[in-house]
Amino acid sequence: MSDATLTDLYEVTMALSYLQEGMTGPATFSCFVRALPPERGFLVAAGAETVLDFLAGFAVGRDDVEVFAEALRRPARDLAPLLGMRFTGEVRAVPEGRVVLAGEPLLEITAPLPQAQLVESYVLNHLTHQTTVASKCVRCVLAARGRSVVDFSLRRAPGTAAARQVARLGAMTGFAGTSNVAAAHAEDLPAVGTMAHSYVEAFGDEEAAFTAFALCHPGPVTLLVDTYATESGVAAAARVLNALGRGDGSAVRLDSGDLAALAFRARAILDNAGLPQVRIVASGGLDEFAVHDLAQARAPIDVFAVGTRVGVSADAPSLDSAYKLVAYDGRPLMKLSSAKATAPGGKQVFRRPGCHDVIGLADEPVPPGSTPLLETLMRGGRRGAPHGRTEDARRRVAADLAELPASARAIRSPQAVRAKVSKRLAVLTEHVRRRIEREALGGVPASPA
Repeated sequence: MSDATLTDLYEVTMALSYLQEGMTGPATFSCFVRALPPERGFLVAAGAETVLDFLAGFAVGRDDVEVFAEALRRPARDLAPLLGMRFTGEVRAVPEGRVVLAGEPLLEITAPLPQAQLVESYVLNHLTHQTTVASKCVRCVLAARGRSVVDFSLRRAPGTAAARQVARLGAMTGFAGTSNVAAAHAEDLPAVGTMAHSYVEAFGDEEAAFTAFALCHPGPVTLLVDTYATESGVAAAARVLNALGRGDGSAVRLDSGDLAALAFRARAILDNAGLPQVRIVASGGLDEFAVHDLAQARAPIDVFAVGTRVGVSADAPSLDSAYKLVAYDGRPLMKLSSAKATAPGGKQVFRRPGCHDVIGLADEPVPPGSTPLLETLMRGGRRGAPHGRTEDARRRVAADLAELPASARAIRSPQAVRAKVSKRLAVLTEHVRRRIEREALGGVPASPA
């Protein structure tokens, strides 16, 4: 059984019906986010690399057909038309790390209709989840105001595969490292970590625990100081670091309580002990809002370790994303459903400096001074370029953030930037709307969008 079975059942039923009806002409599906969640002024595109890998290897095998048949409670021979299906289409997408706005296509697929339909669920899942998390991560980086942010999300992420994605997306958006050893190895990221409270409890004495830990691990160490009482823990850490001459590069970690107040006290204890070089790491339920407040308070924290709330994007765990058919067999199509109307035709986003975006048709000339966002990344089911590098995406994030208005980058009550629609797209939308009202609705106007 392959990942081709990672699909919703209705994708299978539709694909089979299309094949039976001979509807295998080229179809274009567009994936976009209808509206931004509260407290989001922009999104960071992510997930395209995972999607491209999936599509490049997509093939419906005999075991997959058996799984489909079981789900439909039908004999496998009824699903024989699906056997051997491979993805042979084209993918145009916004490269990972680019800032995107509501309504803008993250990715568009043009392929024979059954293929483009059957891959929908996988494509939408990864684009939605990864864009959600990348957009959360980058807000933590913005909130930190130049101080380091690291990923501690593995233990409470929704699955180990998701945790690995969080580590990669954090690195893509500016994180300095991850506690996830497998992700650090796979993505060539710095591995970071300290110790747990259980380590200190096992020794029963903080100074003994810190000494043993430092003797076991040469070089800089980070000592967790809040198992019993934070201030006495910091003092114990200072004594051990001084006794062993291990202050350079080392740190103490605060994981509970009033982190701002405790950071000031910890800084004073360390400085008075002659350890101004020892850094302070803060953790414990942090997200961009908590990091922002700590930065606003000028708390002397050098590293913010974010985990659970970032790994699940707690305040906005999903996006109002969609994967919609916009053209079939050369004919532009659209959906007229109330509050969920779509725009017809394959599209392009034309960006001018300052993230002044215009959503137009894919075949429109590029307006002067604008840059098209969507790039052709796959043709004939084959990738057009090697796997994208995390560091390249990181540079794209930084460049686009510099272009965003400060009001869109705000952590609280951001003002979302809105894309405009080109004249050609607006004209086509009205033309297709009238055609549908005439042909499908018998002249009855559609419900307001």
